[in-house]
Amino acid sequence: MAFHPINRDTDYLLPPSVQDWLPESHLARYVVDVVEGLDLSALVSAYVGCGSEAYHPVTLLSLLIYGYATGTFSSRKIERATYDSLAFRYIACNRHPDHDTLATFRRRFGKEFQSAFVQVLQIARENQLSRFGTVSLDGTRIHANASRHSALSYGHAEKIEAHLKAEVQELLALAEAADQSSVPDGVNLPDEIKRREDRLAAIAVAKARIEARAEERHKQAQAEHDAKRVARAKKEADTGKKPGGKSPKPPEAGPRADDQINLTDEESRIMKVAGGGFEQCFNAQALVDTESMLVLVAHVSQDTNDKQLVVPMVEKMQANPEGLNQPDILLADTGYFSEKNVETCVDAKITPLIAVRRDQHHPQWRDRFTEPEALPEDASALEVMKHALKTRDGRAAYALRKQTVEPVFGIIKSVMGFRQFLLRGLDNVQNEWTLVCLAWNLKRMAVLRPQ
Repeated sequence: MAFHPINRDTDYLLPPSVQDWLPESHLARYVVDVVEGLDLSALVSAYVGCGSEAYHPVTLLSLLIYGYATGTFSSRKIERATYDSLAFRYIACNRHPDHDTLATFRRRFGKEFQSAFVQVLQIARENQLSRFGTVSLDGTRIHANASRHSALSYGHAEKIEAHLKAEVQELLALAEAADQSSVPDGVNLPDEIKRREDRLAAIAVAKARIEARAEERHKQAQAEHDAKRVARAKKEADTGKKPGGKSPKPPEAGPRADDQINLTDEESRIMKVAGGGFEQCFNAQALVDTESMLVLVAHVSQDTNDKQLVVPMVEKMQANPEGLNQPDILLADTGYFSEKNVETCVDAKITPLIAVRRDQHHPQWRDRFTEPEALPEDASALEVMKHALKTRDGRAAYALRKQTVEPVFGIIKSVMGFRQFLLRGLDNVQNEWTLVCLAWNLKRMAVLRPQ
């Protein structure tokens, strides 16, 4: 049997032209073609003044999008890939932007990713990849760039504070004593005192932030309490009878002992994660089109409860250009159910199909072929939605929810490998999640495009 000769001294290890490096259908080519067609004038105009030649925003944005689409998130790994990967070499035009340039671009122009995100959706609509008529809403917990072991609770902070103050008093007494024979060798009393005072100052800042959060929480809880009291009083006046049940208990002011703040990323929160346990996370939300599985709206929240997120998601969707801001139907699971959320969708002229409760795993087979009784003419928006969920058409539409939005999260986490944010702070994390969903959309559009 003959073998190919081993010769590493050939003149061209790669074709002379970068255009010959990748097949025509390669994802890197598609990313470059789409990004070069976007309006990035806001990014280009930011490069003003003197200095050395800069890498074009098209190149840097394309590198980031392709990196996130293929599981290469670190700016150092992207820089290394411009040497090792043909696809990254093609995008970078055989140049090698350093990791600091990439990281600065991602941090500095994060807000501009939203404009690119919307423009890509417009391209998808113009190419008739989707009509964006039915959308599914869901969320997933993404780990913050912070450990839950860096969290400090208010109760524990008070214990540490009392302990450090006692130590400071003891050290001050030793420093003022004439006889310092009891001080161990090698101990520098001023340094020891300063170290504890610095820790006390840091704890005081952390406690102040927890107290500010607690005050904000109390204001919100007090407003809800007042609304319940007014509703209860109105019901009593209308019926002439005292409403059943206990009167709403007023909320307690002040921080709780288990209120926490993370010392690494204070804007992240402890959240329950799938599989059990709690981690330092952000709540990443996505509104996904059921026809194409493209993400229509990407949002990040600190809320551990999804019930508060229908309103901001609808508002962000309505801010999109025409054709991307008015779906016919919105699907969501029972975690989003509330009468207010139903009315929010109806006011936005969207038909809500939000599960009221968990469905049985093995319902009666006859239920699949039955229709509910007709609604009265004066039915409320909530009653209309509950009725729609019981119809055959409503059940068929709601069945699309799980098979559209949840696979998107599964691919982002397991295929693209994005399970933890690299950036810190809510605004930066929001920008990074937009970049992740932008990369997913281009990855998906490359599959949906006519071959």
